[in-house]
Amino acid sequence: MSERTDSKVAKVLRIAVVQGGKVLEERQLRRRETVTVGSTKGSTFVLPGVKLPEAFPLFEIRGSAYHLRFTPQIDGKVGAGDGPLVDFSALVSQGAAKKNSSGQFDLALTDASKGKVVWGDTTLLFQFVTPPPEPAKAVLPDVARGGWWRTIDRLFASLLLCSLAVHFGLIAAVSGREVNEDVTLDEIPDRFAKLIIPDKPVRPPKEKQKAAGADTQAKKEVKHEVAKKVAAKKSGPEDAEAAAARHAAMVKAVAQKGLLRMLGADTGGSGGAIEDMLGSGSGTGDLASALAGAGGVSVAGADSIGAGGHKGGGTGGTADIGALATHGGGHVGLGSKGETRISASVSASAPEVESSSVDREAVSRYLRTRTRAIQECYERELKLNPKLKGKLSVQVTISTTGRVSDIEVDEDTLHSDEVLSCIKGRIRFWAFPFKPESDTPVQFSWSFVSSS
Repeated sequence: MSERTDSKVAKVLRIAVVQGGKVLEERQLRRRETVTVGSTKGSTFVLPGVKLPEAFPLFEIRGSAYHLRFTPQIDGKVGAGDGPLVDFSALVSQGAAKKNSSGQFDLALTDASKGKVVWGDTTLLFQFVTPPPEPAKAVLPDVARGGWWRTIDRLFASLLLCSLAVHFGLIAAVSGREVNEDVTLDEIPDRFAKLIIPDKPVRPPKEKQKAAGADTQAKKEVKHEVAKKVAAKKSGPEDAEAAAARHAAMVKAVAQKGLLRMLGADTGGSGGAIEDMLGSGSGTGDLASALAGAGGVSVAGADSIGAGGHKGGGTGGTADIGALATHGGGHVGLGSKGETRISASVSASAPEVESSSVDREAVSRYLRTRTRAIQECYERELKLNPKLKGKLSVQVTISTTGRVSDIEVDEDTLHSDEVLSCIKGRIRFWAFPFKPESDTPVQFSWSFVSSS
């Protein structure tokens, strides 16, 4: 190895790794930093087959000077300048290499130091040399480099300038126009005014208004009749003929109204509609007498229903009117309908959390707020199977987002797929008020007992 001296340039450490008589690697360290050797990729020099720590600091930098560190198991020699090389054992006996607290030896180096370090068949050679000058960067001539104008695409630049000119021209034209901000409805053409203010559609009169008018008219007629009666009473006693004539007129007027007019209508002068329907007889006869000859029809009162007086075919049962829970005005009460109530007891055990970073009390509080939802799943199936009871244990994995990522059943003595499916569906939507650092498994256990 040749050495060039130059007092103006700081020397750098040059290291070569030789193994089996061949140079495996040679490097000049331009920066003064600690040099490590070992069997891992994080070391400055990787030495396979050498029994060393993962990154042993062979050349340790302190301030601006290097210090060589070696152990009793490492052999080597160190010299300075043109002087002879001295073994590590001689340097230790002379006191040049000092032993530190970790049992290793420390030797200060100068820019004139050189030597070698040996591990078995692997040798590391080192010396301080003047770094070679850095190669100058290649610079192209001015003709090859050209100017900034030559680097621009002329077609693209032309299109860009034309586009800018058109856009700025449109902006200038629009900004120069006057805008009339105060526009009244009279200034808007009719075809646009109809679009802005549509005509209100004419709504037909409502049926309620017609009914209200009819009620008002009826009230007026009633008031008129009442006023006439009051006036007649005030006028004094009337004779029997006038009263009979007024009564006959009232009966005739009522007979011409609604259903009475239809039932009493004369069909060919022989009788009314009742007579035409029931056979011979006067239209004003007793309706019960007319219906007496019809088969299977009987005039029944409240006490004779079901007493055997029916004439129709088939059989019927009797019913007491008082048992129908009747109320005034024709209302019939059907009694009250009750819903079967199921009461259950669901006790939750303390959750088992397999992580020291998760607050178990926070998990317990959250579980207590969700116990009612678990109980609803059990009570829903308990209505169909009152003897359903048992224990359920599930292991829930809480992800780093605080939500449930996985559910596994550890124990199930309920043997009810419906309850298990319902509980799993509720748990999948749980969102815990904390976010663990990693996926955390938690075990929940419930005991289900019917308390009905």
